[in-house]
Amino acid sequence: MSLALPLSDRIVLVTGASRGIGRACALAFAEAGAHVVATARTQGALESLDDQILAQTGRRATLAPLDLAEPAGLDALGLALHQRFGRLDVMLHAGAALGAITPVSHVEPGLWDRIMTVNATASWRLIRSMEPLLKASEAGRALFITSSRAAAPRAFWGPYSASKAAMEAIVRVWADEIENTAVRAALIDPGAVRTRMRAEAYPGEDPATLPEPSEITPMVLELALGDPGQPTQVRSFRAWKDDRAARQV
Repeated sequence: MSLALPLSDRIVLVTGASRGIGRACALAFAEAGAHVVATARTQGALESLDDQILAQTGRRATLAPLDLAEPAGLDALGLALHQRFGRLDVMLHAGAALGAITPVSHVEPGLWDRIMTVNATASWRLIRSMEPLLKASEAGRALFITSSRAAAPRAFWGPYSASKAAMEAIVRVWADEIENTAVRAALIDPGAVRTRMRAEAYPGEDPATLPEPSEITPMVLELALGDPGQPTQVRSFRAWKDDRAARQV
């Protein structure tokens, strides 16, 4: 492993890689030397990411278009990764859906089912498909992007809050089950970040007041390279940033 490229020769899967935090982290992983397997719904957005990775690193990514609302595709992805690479070193699950900000009693059943599928069921299907590959790595790392709305729900955020809370429970249970392996999981709360989802949730907010998605990538890389321990608590980007600033004083 090169000191200049700490993730050299490692295989990294990123969901939700076409935009926002997923895209920023996919670029950061590639710049750190990893071979990135990028998933998202839109082929064109994935190709744009691949072009940027090629321009910045001279290497290509592996693109896997899929919709987390149809999580059976994750089973096929797991098989394809097994056949091509035989292992998975890092997984960043950044794919998610917001849904409507509306009273719980007004949520349409179809919308509820989609948000629960994308945010909760797909997380379980991802774990189910990728666990053997992560165990085949010397130190598999599984990182999941969550939200403060999971632990602190508020009015009109019903499907999103419930689905993220379910995801956190799934990850914690799984992490407890694999504690005697070399695989480690972490839950990451990025807080308010300049993403399309944030703009949808808070349309009146000035995006210039928010950090860029790229600002979270050093924290994600640190967790991917280190030992995050058991996810007994969510890793807050704001707390990480404050601690890092204090150490530099």
